[in-house]
Amino acid sequence: MTTFVTKSALIALAAAMTLPAAGTLSAQDSIASDQLVVTGEVPADLQGLPAGPDIDGFISARKGEKMQVTAPGGEKSLVMISQGTEVRSSGGFLGLGRQKLTNAQLLNGLPVTVKTVQWNGALVASRVSLKSNDLKTASMIARGTEQGFAEQTAATEALRGRMADIDKYNVKGVTNVNFDTGKWNLTEQAKADLCAAAQEANTTENALLLVVGYTDNVGDEDYNQTLSEKRASRVVNYLQQYCGWKPYRMLTPTGMAEADPMADNSTEQGKAQNRRVAVNILVSKSVDGL
Repeated sequence: MTTFVTKSALIALAAAMTLPAAGTLSAQDSIASDQLVVTGEVPADLQGLPAGPDIDGFISARKGEKMQVTAPGGEKSLVMISQGTEVRSSGGFLGLGRQKLTNAQLLNGLPVTVKTVQWNGALVASRVSLKSNDLKTASMIARGTEQGFAEQTAATEALRGRMADIDKYNVKGVTNVNFDTGKWNLTEQAKADLCAAAQEANTTENALLLVVGYTDNVGDEDYNQTLSEKRASRVVNYLQQYCGWKPYRMLTPTGMAEADPMADNSTEQGKAQNRRVAVNILVSKSVDGL
């Protein structure tokens, strides 16, 4: 079922946007195989290797042990990742302070400072430093990457700033899928509706999806918050895994528990309408109509 909602209802979602559900940033874009030819296995022990240049920029592509970093002026550097590469945040993210991270957290779009060493005609990252606030931003909205531009240049470029305000988007449509009490599994009808929503969004220029989970008023606040997030996560995963929706075209999913009910929670019919996930088709106002 496709419906439309008022802008005021969506504005309230901006403050609720936190970290993405599992899978929203799982995909890393590829680097052409002829861009960097390396003979031999990248060593884990980088001590004693001659120093290479320090590189500042953002990760514009990632494939396995290869990473491309694009500088503010557009210059691209290809760097190898080793088991000996140290990845660290610069502190402050979620109050955790400076901490050691893993190579898996080198997401496309992240601003980085890379210290390198030279090995076998290539540069190898000895340390990659991330700014924590930028790690949060990239995790929230999968900031534009070079491969993303090829499919959705205008909309992805618009997301390169911090786009936390939902009022910067025009709402093109909303598809709601419903759930049984206390459940987050998808019915066959819901699965069909989700792929139909993705297909509709694909016919809309520069479209992005925002997924929001809701519950009825049965259960306490903490339970319903968790339940709404599980429903949103299940929908995001299905859209990406079975409906072909690209992760970088997905805004941060969120759970809103009992907030913004569609119907009266005092009736069984109303509760059934409120146990839903809304898939919002949005287009940035800066690119709408391009």
